[in-house]
Amino acid sequence: MNKNRALDYINSHNLTEIKAGSHRSTFLEIWMVTVNDRIFARSWGLAEKSWYHTFLEDPEGQIRCGEEIFNIKAFVPDDLKELTSDINRAYLTKYNTGPNLKYSKGIIEQKHVEKTMEFIICE
Repeated sequence: MNKNRALDYINSHNLTEIKAGSHRSTFLEIWMVTVNDRIFARSWGLAEKSWYHTFLEDPEGQIRCGEEIFNIKAFVPDDLKELTSDINRAYLTKYNTGPNLKYSKGIIEQKHVEKTMEFIICE
């Protein structure tokens, strides 16, 4: 199953590549985490041209896990409030070493929590 391969990759790699919307031609490396076999990412840069804002306009996209590319749909989860502490914990657990530590503490701040997106693998 595609979803399991993507989950395995995300869980075992610090960076996953994402292409936001159907008009972008390049992938961007970002941090992704999984919670309850669901895939999440938070925007670090809060710019208007970020992948997060692109997905709000056009929810189609792709993630690249090594050599494999998966089509995805992106959305803000309805249950974000309930999931926030689990997503925070996932970030702090996965990115808790060396130079990542400063950013893992930053990405759980409210301004980044508000830029959380969930991704569904299109089978």
